[in-house]
Amino acid sequence: MKLRIGLGFDSHSFEEGKPLKLGGVKIDFPKGLKGHSDADALLHAITDALLGALDEPDIGELFPDKDPKWRGANSEVFLEEALKRMEKKGYKILNLDCVIVADEPKIAPYKNLIRKNLSRILGIPQESISIKGKSREGFCKEDGLVCFCNILLMYED
Repeated sequence: MKLRIGLGFDSHSFEEGKPLKLGGVKIDFPKGLKGHSDADALLHAITDALLGALDEPDIGELFPDKDPKWRGANSEVFLEEALKRMEKKGYKILNLDCVIVADEPKIAPYKNLIRKNLSRILGIPQESISIKGKSREGFCKEDGLVCFCNILLMYED
């Protein structure tokens, strides 16, 4: 059995007039995240964690923000590509651990919805997914949020 771990990170500032999505779930908040795609920072961080664990190019290399093809794209498309690469290499996800750092919106009311949606996308039990919301507590003056994710993959010979 081989194990591989990946770390993903993404951050976006808030922007008026856009919906906020985290983990593919619409969050009730007056601002969305600024970005070329739908700017789902959680899906971006998970995608990069998965790609990193697989020693594949990162999300920016595969889906460059200079390519108009990806303007407004649903970030699930990025994660689905990473999952295809994982399956092709014979790995499966053991667990996913994510931290969303933002003073607002509060993540706790959405944790179970996000876990349920990620379970659907990733094809793993909700019990294998951890989502935590943390406040900035003075760290970082930017008006936005940051996501960190660790993923553990397993390959059985």
